[in-house]
Amino acid sequence: MMMHEGMGGGHLLWMLIMMAIVVVPFWRICVKAGYSGWLSLLVLVPLANLIFLYFLAFSSWPSHNKFR
Repeated sequence: MMMHEGMGGGHLLWMLIMMAIVVVPFWRICVKAGYSGWLSLLVLVPLANLIFLYFLAFSSWPSHNKFR
């Protein structure tokens, strides 16, 4: 008998939960910063997530500039 290979339903569900745990806070940060929440999906892409993190950390946020 062959063992089940690949990602079963439980593994896929676990991966979706973990992705939501990571994406939802970044979505909130993007919206509060004045950027589109869809940018938070970049945290799921390797290397793009690091570039995005540095972009958020060192850029001038549009929502912050509204009050000046």
